[in-house]
Parts: sequence; structure tokens; C-alpha cells
Amino acid sequence: MLSGKLVRLIESHEQEITNRLLREIHHYPDLFHLRQLPQAELRERYRNLLQNLGYWLAEANEEELARRYESLGRTRFDEGIPLHENVRALFLVKEKMIDFIGEQGFNPDALELYAEEEMEHRVGRFFDLLVWRMVRGYESAWRKAAQAVA
Repeated sequence: MLSGKLVRLIESHEQEITNRLLREIHHYPDLFHLRQLPQAELRERYRNLLQNLGYWLAEANEEELARRYESLGRTRFDEGIPLHENVRALFLVKEKMIDFIGEQGFNPDALELYAEEEMEHRVGRFFDLLVWRMVRGYESAWRKAAQAVA
């Protein structure tokens, strides 16, 4: 696929994108609870996602991704991180990736525009899956906690 070149570009610049993302999380006023987590933990999670983007985009890895992000949702519930902060953080990852690609100054020929559009489509579907699975895990932990109280 044409977007493979862009995926490799993101993977090879994961540190720069992660740094941008962590700065954004630190300054974003609605992410108070998330930024209280250890910086190293956030850095590792986002670096792993970006560094292995090609692997994660492969449909064969969807179940592994589902398990990881449902587990993350449960963990974030247990940590007391509001759901909206978790969802916003995933959207920020996607935003920083797409911004990075847009800043690379590719020639705006039809082939490059198509590759960028294809990449945005694939990444959009990917992050939809991440959000859905993370929310499922969060809600699962929420229901379990509610049952324990009842």
C-alpha cells in the first residue's frame, strides 16, 4: 500500500511524535488526571503504539490489540482516570501523527495526496477500534465496581 511509506515515517519518528504528544497532555487543561500518571509510563505506552504502527494496523493483530486496550480501559478505571481523558488522549495521538505527516512537505502530486488520504483513513479506523475497546474495558471495570457496591 502507498501509505506504508507514511507508516514507516511515523514509526521512525516515534520519539518526536511522542514528545509532542506528552507536551500536549501536560498543557491540555482537561487532562488533569492523566498527566498525574508517571511520565515514563505514558511515554512507553505511546512510543510502543507509534513504533509498531505497521504491526498494529495489520488486521491479523486485532485481537491482541483488543485485549491490550480493554485491559488499559480497566486499568485506567482502577486508577481513577476519567473516561473522557482517556478518549481525548487517544484522539491526541492520532492528531499528532497526522499533523506530523502533514508537516513533512511532500510534493502535493496526486499519488502523494492519495497515500496521505489512505493513511488518514486507515489510522482513523484504527483509532476507532482503540477507543471502542478501551471504553469496553473501562465500562467492564465500572460495572464490576458497581456490582461490588450493590
